Amino acid sequence: MSSSDSKLPLRDIPGDYGLPFFGAIKDRFDFHYNQGTDGFFRSRMQSYQSTVYRANVPPGPFNAPKSKAIVLVDAVSFPILFDNSKVDKTNYFDGTFMPSTDFTGGYRLCPFLDTSEPKHATLKELFLSTLANLHNRFIPLFLSSMSELFTHLEHELSDKGQAYFNTLSDDMAFDFLFRLFCEKSPSETSLRSDGPTILNKWVFFQLAPLISLGLKHVPNFIEDLVLHTFPLPFFPLKSDYKKIFDVFYKSMGSILDEAEKLGLKRDEACHNFIFLAGFNSYGGMKVFFPALIRWVGAAGESLHRRLTDEIRTAVKEEGGVTFSALNRMSLTKSVVYETLRIDPPVPFQTAKAREDVIIHSHDSSFLIKKDEIIFGYQPLATKDPKIFENPEEFIADRFVGDKEELIKYVYWSNGKESDDPTVDDKQCPGKDLVVLLGRLMLVEFFLRYDTFEIEFGKLLLGSKVTFKSVTKATS
Repeated sequence: MSSSDSKLPLRDIPGDYGLPFFGAIKDRFDFHYNQGTDGFFRSRMQSYQSTVYRANVPPGPFNAPKSKAIVLVDAVSFPILFDNSKVDKTNYFDGTFMPSTDFTGGYRLCPFLDTSEPKHATLKELFLSTLANLHNRFIPLFLSSMSELFTHLEHELSDKGQAYFNTLSDDMAFDFLFRLFCEKSPSETSLRSDGPTILNKWVFFQLAPLISLGLKHVPNFIEDLVLHTFPLPFFPLKSDYKKIFDVFYKSMGSILDEAEKLGLKRDEACHNFIFLAGFNSYGGMKVFFPALIRWVGAAGESLHRRLTDEIRTAVKEEGGVTFSALNRMSLTKSVVYETLRIDPPVPFQTAKAREDVIIHSHDSSFLIKKDEIIFGYQPLATKDPKIFENPEEFIADRFVGDKEELIKYVYWSNGKESDDPTVDDKQCPGKDLVVLLGRLMLVEFFLRYDTFEIEFGKLLLGSKVTFKSVTKATS
């Protein structure tokens, strides 16, 4: 604790949970229907004049045994969620609930294990070592997958006058991840082109308690009963998941050999890699890639020209798309960080206090008692106006030069962007890969095109992006 922190006044945590059971239901309806996710957290922050407060967080009854939480929405208090000496993350990954292990082969996978559980370090070591061993394949595989995306994009624009990016992006992301871990194209297996469709359903069934469909002709209470009140069953997905599992199991021989050397069962390791590839990576890219194109597209031609100049100059002088060329592209990297800041692919972080702990916001201290649930809403924490100037604006060069030190306040990966994942923490093992792929997407795009126009809107998860035109590179 710094001396300035120790001088902050100790304040009671404002807010309340309402009536038993009914308070949680009311807050759930506010979250999904009456206020929306962002409005739910902002309104309480403003009402209590505090960035630390009490509220029921979804899904509540009967999907989650507990809904009472202490909510954090500022950049200073948020990192308590990353301090594994003070918080326990047993079964906390999606929020305050945990989907049935039926979705994951009967195993509690690495994301649901606390760092105190021995198997967590073993699995995290396997993930980190596998990604390290595959790092030379990242760039060539992704460029190949991107080339196919551009072919389909131009074909759709030519045929239809527009191209829906999300489906193209999903197909590209799955193709890349499958070829990375399985060393073959999904088209060479029984999956053919079904992988993204299967994973979309699998992810949806697990995240349904946090999703609103927004169907105009379905009353809210019916959707709430179906999606948010009880867990969706696994059996409709059983055959699809077996199809995914069988293909990964047959194709990941060398990786599963390494897992056995670490004392893991082959099938358990395979289920963990399906989650790493299919939920963490594919699910994250499903949100992140459209967000990246949405914000860059909305920024317009002036940003496009700056990116084009930086990217083409670096690639020409370094003789290709190499790590050294990428490292010269400070604006390109800043754009990726800014997208992750303003539109983080994972909005929620959850943990339970291991002990009584004092946390700090900008202006107060608060006591969180042992076993209380701590719930962080990341899109407000990374738009903290006391950290970021004009936090609601997309500022492309926000992290260029000396300002790059601000990445320590970008928390999208369940950790600070300035930190590296280790076996002893819960930070995403593929954190650096995601940033690299975002940079590569921009590089390949602006090597091929000068500018582009899009339309965008909201989806269940993230942004919906439709290309209206692209202007091919003139030089």
